[in-house]
Amino acid sequence: MPSDDMTRPRPPARARPYGTVAVLGSGAWGTALASVARRAGAEVRLWGRNPDVAADINDNARNEAFLPGIPLPAGIRATTDLAAALDGAEAVLIVIPSHSVRAICADIARLIGKGVPVALCAKGIEEATGYLMGQVALDELPDHPVGVISGPTFADETALGHLTAATVAFEFSYHDRLSPFESPAARMAVTMSTEHFRTYISDDLVGVEVGGAVKNVIAIACGMMTGAGFAKNTRAALITRGMDEMKQLAEALGGRRETVTGLSGAGDLTLTCSSESSRNMSLGVQLGAGTPREECFGGKPVVVEGELNAISVTDLARRVQVSMPICEAVRAVLHEGADLNDTFARLWSRPIESEPRAMGLLLDHPAARGPQTPLPETT
Repeated sequence: MPSDDMTRPRPPARARPYGTVAVLGSGAWGTALASVARRAGAEVRLWGRNPDVAADINDNARNEAFLPGIPLPAGIRATTDLAAALDGAEAVLIVIPSHSVRAICADIARLIGKGVPVALCAKGIEEATGYLMGQVALDELPDHPVGVISGPTFADETALGHLTAATVAFEFSYHDRLSPFESPAARMAVTMSTEHFRTYISDDLVGVEVGGAVKNVIAIACGMMTGAGFAKNTRAALITRGMDEMKQLAEALGGRRETVTGLSGAGDLTLTCSSESSRNMSLGVQLGAGTPREECFGGKPVVVEGELNAISVTDLARRVQVSMPICEAVRAVLHEGADLNDTFARLWSRPIESEPRAMGLLLDHPAARGPQTPLPETT
């Protein structure tokens, strides 16, 4: 019989937060995460390239360029000097577009102490290599623990202090298994935890990153269908089957399917696919309504991660022989000149599959034999 000591729940262990945090990227999400770390008690240096943004943060505790109307906690020190931002940093958050991650990691390699953990808050896959952002960072920072912070988060809501949850994922070394409360994941989690921002810990870096990369592409698909006049049934189907595509890719790359059902997968996917506050969803809505790509967002050059990831995600999926038909449809419309109507009609008339997949059924779809039904008129 087990003793009472074996069955009684153990009290939570204490982990030491990092005292000084450098946040690289003074856009909306970088500023929001800097606010979280500052509210949690860390000394925060926020680096960005725009001196006007840095001055606004330092002088007014505001970032009107990216988070208009939102007051920031006092004490965030903004700078355009990368070395100054990193001087003495015990942890680093990288919050920039995914295509710039390799360059910034190479820049900081000589500026941070050995063993300083780096958490990526950029979601994507490097087009040239097929690497997730974690592997990109490890290439340039081999002597540093590399992890990610990911979850269903909009920057403005986070900065305003709305209740928010996210996953902190780092791979666990043997030492981390023996003393998990001293692991970079645990220490980063408590560093970023406040009464409004709740963190969860994962050791499945791959699974968390796949969710973050793929959800942007699925959000564009949901937006396209919404903009074209389809209703909530369609969106629910795309979200659910999109999550299945996430699971397959995560598993093929060594991640766990169950990770995709958590905050960084299902949570982030649901949020991104349900609001036009997401640039990915918004781009899809505009394209689905017939707006030419160059006229989307009022003609402004807005970076949409899912637009870039539509190529890198599908290239990677093809490489590891994973079928991702929704992501392929988005790629075809965005980058290969495919007609949105025809592309999604073909998506819906693919062979009928079993759910669960283990049943192994595959049936010819009757709609594939006849004329395809056009998309409904947008009202």
